[in-house]
Amino acid sequence: MARRVLEGQLLGRGDLLALVELSRNDLPDMVYWAWQIRQARFGRRVRLCRIIAGKAGGCGENCKWCAQSAAMVPKPRYATMGQILQTAQDARDRRAAGIGIVNSGRRPNQAELQTVIDAAGEIRRLHGQAVYVCASLGELTPNQAAGLASAGVQRYNHNLESSRRFYPNVVGSHSYDDRLATLATARQAGMKLCCGGIFGLGETWEDRVDLALTLRDEVGPEIVPLNFLHPIPGTPMEHVAPVSPAEAIAIITIFRLAMPEVDLKIAGGRESNLRGLQSWMFHAGATSIITGGYLTTPGQGSDADLRMIQNLGLEIVSDLSPEPIKN
Repeated sequence: MARRVLEGQLLGRGDLLALVELSRNDLPDMVYWAWQIRQARFGRRVRLCRIIAGKAGGCGENCKWCAQSAAMVPKPRYATMGQILQTAQDARDRRAAGIGIVNSGRRPNQAELQTVIDAAGEIRRLHGQAVYVCASLGELTPNQAAGLASAGVQRYNHNLESSRRFYPNVVGSHSYDDRLATLATARQAGMKLCCGGIFGLGETWEDRVDLALTLRDEVGPEIVPLNFLHPIPGTPMEHVAPVSPAEAIAIITIFRLAMPEVDLKIAGGRESNLRGLQSWMFHAGATSIITGGYLTTPGQGSDADLRMIQNLGLEIVSDLSPEPIKN
């Protein structure tokens, strides 16, 4: 099946579920083939990005894993323009290609949107193409999406989180179709899409495979972030055990085999789930990571990430366009 992928074919649902079974007993071989596919499309290249909470807390939605609901943090906290610009400078200094501005809440109000537009303009003025800007603000109207794109926001993040079947178990305040509509709006405005999911919520392997296929066949994002549950005290999932490092690696390999040409980004929860196997994520198919910490939890730090990448002999780049298939 991996050779079929290397020849340009896409695997179907039955193929991927068969690979899941193989991964239970033959994970090193799965990692080998995921690396072959990753290397054929992206070589040894890796991209880094930073994120900052433009608005944290005070969210009225009920995503069960999230620490930013109004029950957890009643009043929102806002980053200053200076903090956003400093994060962009830190990103450039630490060899990260971009900065993502992430707001809690279902959708931005006009003042929140304008802050992101102004920040994108300033980042573009100060750094040109050296630092790209991504935004994750929830649902958008077409006019809001157009405004972000015109200001220089190049990518929009809005995750599907899980399969359509499992999604209602963890989110009840907005629908799967709401999320798909937002992605379509961002795409129509000309922004690239960053869309993935979170694992360890109680979903099955079938849910994981179905998420991969929905992303590949319906959404078509350029970047697919893979998050892993980091249980936060006070949330409905505070007592859920993290997935094992081996299972996390298996998830990465399955997504690489399912989507050979996307930038596969390992995001929240990688330290607490992968643990001592963090460096395996690149050989399992990952091509980028969030570095320097997350929205509500710290990471292992940019220095440690840079050392890990250097020790693996990988090349940090700003462009991760896939290589064409070589006949």
